[in-house]
Amino acid sequence: MKKAFIVAICLTAIVFSSSAQVRWNAEYQAYIDQYKDIAIEEMAQYHIPASITLAQGLLESGAGKSYLSRQGNNHFGIKSHGWSGRTIRHDDDKKQELFRAYDNPRESYEDHSRFLANRERYQRLFSLHITDYKGWANGLKACGYATNPKYAQRLISIIETYKLYEYDQMKPQRHEVAQRREEPVSTRSRATYTVHPINAYNQNYYVYARRGDSFESIGREMGISASNLAKYNERNVSEQLHEGDVIYLGKKQKKADKRFKKVLHTVKQGESMYSIAQTYGMRLSSLYKLNHLDPDYQIRQGDKLRVY
Repeated sequence: MKKAFIVAICLTAIVFSSSAQVRWNAEYQAYIDQYKDIAIEEMAQYHIPASITLAQGLLESGAGKSYLSRQGNNHFGIKSHGWSGRTIRHDDDKKQELFRAYDNPRESYEDHSRFLANRERYQRLFSLHITDYKGWANGLKACGYATNPKYAQRLISIIETYKLYEYDQMKPQRHEVAQRREEPVSTRSRATYTVHPINAYNQNYYVYARRGDSFESIGREMGISASNLAKYNERNVSEQLHEGDVIYLGKKQKKADKRFKKVLHTVKQGESMYSIAQTYGMRLSSLYKLNHLDPDYQIRQGDKLRVY
């Protein structure tokens, strides 16, 4: 995982001093806001501090920008040892090593929890108190999770810079919704969504689209009309959804959170104006207006955009 770790750090342009002090970074904060609820859910089930899960995800995936996370949804640099699922090749300690690949980031988070919980060498960590993030950070390094000698210090520095330890005392926020009224045809059709609060992004809420979902199916389960749901997300009601799409349950605001007032978003490869607007929980039309751009403007990698 050493090379993947180095690449991830370079991609996010985070500079560490000799004391491993981390500077606050908007991309790291956006990643935290996006995945904190999953980390808390995993903590409740596996007793792994949410702060540790988030800090590892940030480091190993470069805040979701690394090759493994973009192409294989692998946020923790876990190799394919004992894995029967889909794989992806990437240069690490050796050329073109096999890594686990997932259908979406949530699967990566879930597998990370199982990876730690089911391996003997990590078992002593589970005797630590859930709030002992320093013990976990040092224990992961001692147990051989990563080869970088400053791995533990970097985890701790990230946790303290972004106050991730606050999540170690939180409980999952599940919002159980009414089941579909029609007779279910499968176990999946009875499943409910987890509604995620985005407190940093204008108090809006969202769900992840599941395979085969539509605005109609989500709206039916959420008690929201399909037309309104599509309108909130600035899409056509008949548009096809993809698994993992973020679907907001309320009208988005005109700006991102005020923390991003002096922050410019740097456009990454593969991003669109719409995906950026969804990331910050803001309206697409407002993103164009804030940047004095015409709707037909084609953004380019490296462009700087205001989000507040």
